[in-house]
Amino acid sequence: MKNIGLILFDIDGVIRSVENSYRLSLKKTVHKFSGWEPSYIDIDNAKNEGIWNNDWDLSLELIKRYLRKKNLNLEIPSRETIVKCFEKFYFGGDQNKDSKYWSGFITNEELLVEKEFFDLLDSKGIIWGFVSGAESASAKFVLEKRLGLKSPPLISMGEAPDKPNPNGLIYLSKKLLGDKFGASNVPIAYVGDTIADINTVINAKKEIPSQKFISIGIAPPHLHLKTRLKERITYEENLRKAGANLILNSINDLKNINLYLF
Repeated sequence: MKNIGLILFDIDGVIRSVENSYRLSLKKTVHKFSGWEPSYIDIDNAKNEGIWNNDWDLSLELIKRYLRKKNLNLEIPSRETIVKCFEKFYFGGDQNKDSKYWSGFITNEELLVEKEFFDLLDSKGIIWGFVSGAESASAKFVLEKRLGLKSPPLISMGEAPDKPNPNGLIYLSKKLLGDKFGASNVPIAYVGDTIADINTVINAKKEIPSQKFISIGIAPPHLHLKTRLKERITYEENLRKAGANLILNSINDLKNINLYLF
């Protein structure tokens, strides 16, 4: 079948809900070292700055901001200490061991899509893969063990610079498309839920202006509650202002997408 496009996906907030896993780990980590637990609005506002793709770094930044704001004379933890604390909350065990031994917040994650979604993309001639800032163990757990995808194309933490650097997006695109870029190549779309994701696509366009890149945004799951409609509208508007070409209501909206319309 002729390939008609490539869609790459972020994982957190797009493929799985992380409000009760990664975000909860962030909240608990910040609270442990500052005595303050940030709200989902606090985290969203920080994410909207477009540079905090790594939750370890954001945890440390929020701790520093709070201590400065309250003029608290508490010791600022090292990044290494933050990572160990965060991972204890998130995995609840050694991430290098079998996932059956994990007891952390990762066990709370809700899937936002099913394997059949990717089968449908295959049937339409759309190539797909994943570019995520999640640890490899976490990303593979959700993609392979929970979704049942076999050796999915994946760039995870440590395999490329953090977004919004576009290197991971460009590298996986080249790998999946046979190193072909340019005006005659199929469109490449990236789906993400943060401004850092949108900026990743914008930076890819700057690096390879002859290639058609499409930025697709979606608000994270916690903003799809009816009680948070106002916040969701504001969040989606921020994604548009950042440069998103399309905003999805649901990841399943991609089932009938025509990438050549952008």
